[in-house]
Amino acid sequence: MLDEVKRVQEHARCLFDNAQVEAMLDRMAEEITARYGQSNPILLCVMNGGLVVTGRLLPKLPFPLQVDYLHATRYRGRLQGDDLQWKAHPSLPLEGRTVLILDDILDEGNTLVGIRDYCIAQRCREAASVVLVDKQHDRRHPAITRADITGCETPDLYLFGCGLDYKGYLRNAPGIFAVAD
Repeated sequence: MLDEVKRVQEHARCLFDNAQVEAMLDRMAEEITARYGQSNPILLCVMNGGLVVTGRLLPKLPFPLQVDYLHATRYRGRLQGDDLQWKAHPSLPLEGRTVLILDDILDEGNTLVGIRDYCIAQRCREAASVVLVDKQHDRRHPAITRADITGCETPDLYLFGCGLDYKGYLRNAPGIFAVAD
């Protein structure tokens, strides 16, 4: 497996380098601050993909907020998603709060819809989605046409880096990369 991952990394195409990602995160932080800075939000990190985005975005947000996480996944190390499996629910009470759901990517949207529905069932005031990458294609869940805040849009390619993984690896790559065909 490690040899395969190294080959994928060597032959990948960089779509956005680290400086471009940093500029995206700066813009996202400005938008989050303008829209939600006065709302006492909870930033809800979606593990594991949202970990890198959340960690890089938090220091850029100059207002009081709380951070929690959840672990809900459809992929479990595979290339295609399945049913949504909850591994950990948030520990903070969401009732009456603005919740910002931070994840690495909006692909088909099933995971974000499931998480948003959970937050709504917990009677949050608002559940907004914040993603680094919005992958463009026609397989999107009908309940989510786009994220509330997005760093960039990409074509329908298999991506890794900045939280996005290739079979559980390469989340730590310092940019957003497309796997070569």
